[in-house]
Amino acid sequence: MANKKNSPEKKGDKTTRYLVIGMIAFIVLAGVGASLAKNHSSTHVTLPSTVSKANGYGITFNPTAKVKVDIYEDFRCPNCRNFEAVNNSYVNGLVRAGKIQAVYHPMHFIASDSQLTAAAVACAADQGKFLEMHTALYVNQPTSAQMAENSPYWSNAQLILLGHSVGITSKAYDTCVTGGKYLNWTDSINTDAASKNINATPTVIVDGKTLPLATAYDAKKFTKVLTDLGVK
Repeated sequence: MANKKNSPEKKGDKTTRYLVIGMIAFIVLAGVGASLAKNHSSTHVTLPSTVSKANGYGITFNPTAKVKVDIYEDFRCPNCRNFEAVNNSYVNGLVRAGKIQAVYHPMHFIASDSQLTAAAVACAADQGKFLEMHTALYVNQPTSAQMAENSPYWSNAQLILLGHSVGITSKAYDTCVTGGKYLNWTDSINTDAASKNINATPTVIVDGKTLPLATAYDAKKFTKVLTDLGVK
């Protein structure tokens, strides 16, 4: 579980790195803080089209599905990556098949670029590429050898290239990222989560019940939770 203290990275993580990481590694990482300061000056909140205020401002898929899965995450959280490594394909399949109401709550507290990644994934959602970008951010999450957990890694320029690598071609995505369109929306996620005493990632809630991490990290146990609720 990640919280406001550092979380150790799981040893032996064999997640395959996207080839795009080699393409974007050369980009200078400086300027993340400047990007945040420039893009985060307004108090106006623009919500992504897939966001439901009733669902804690989370990006929502299949709102009429009977079983609801809330995922609170931080794209710089190593344990969130571990959850995704185990369950990503299964959850993505259920979402695409319309079998669960999936609500994603990208939080930001681990590193300054956590907010940039949360805003960028919302920009990708506007282009119908949320799941692809969501997966790519975890696959390309820096290891502890590359970057300390709470040190900034992603820049807007990198996030634009990552979006292109998952098939986003619209210039509107680039503008959305560089303009910080959804930075203030990410604060709404944090505020709502805090009001519910959710201050650690990953937090996975199924039909209102928070799963123990031992269940969330175990593919068989996690699958059983959903199948027991009728998700096939």
